[in-house]
Amino acid sequence: MTKKRDTSPKRGWLSPNQQRAWVAYMRVQLRLSYEMNRQLQADSGLSLADYDVLVALSDEDQGMRVSDLAAQIGWERSRLSHQLRRMEERGLTERRPNAEDRRTTNVVLTATGRRAIVEAAPGHVDLVRTMFFDPLPENLLGPFTAALEHIHVNLNHNSSLPPAPK
Repeated sequence: MTKKRDTSPKRGWLSPNQQRAWVAYMRVQLRLSYEMNRQLQADSGLSLADYDVLVALSDEDQGMRVSDLAAQIGWERSRLSHQLRRMEERGLTERRPNAEDRRTTNVVLTATGRRAIVEAAPGHVDLVRTMFFDPLPENLLGPFTAALEHIHVNLNHNSSLPPAPK
């Protein structure tokens, strides 16, 4: 009788296929973040952190509760508070009492913030298209999107941050 070779990963380690996928993801994520931050700084004077906040707020006329915004962009509240202070100093956002619940605070885009996102978006979209979508074969876009959405659902249910608001 031949003994089957155990190919399952040892506890605490990824399988070779998982390791390959994780390293590939990390390389892409880190490099893409660097490139997006560099492009935004050069073209519009915004950081990637600024852009993340502006994008999350851009469709919210009444703004968002600070806690919902933190969950939406996947940040701790303390990091968001520091970022909002810097953005408020530049006139991009402002905090207001929530009209429905005076105990909470909403963050809203100012006219300057709305202008900043409108001006920054075309260059950012061009970079994302060039760096991310152009090299991705069309037949992989659907499965890749489905995989990312599946991972996001899992993160919403199993991570230490509250789920992102709907």
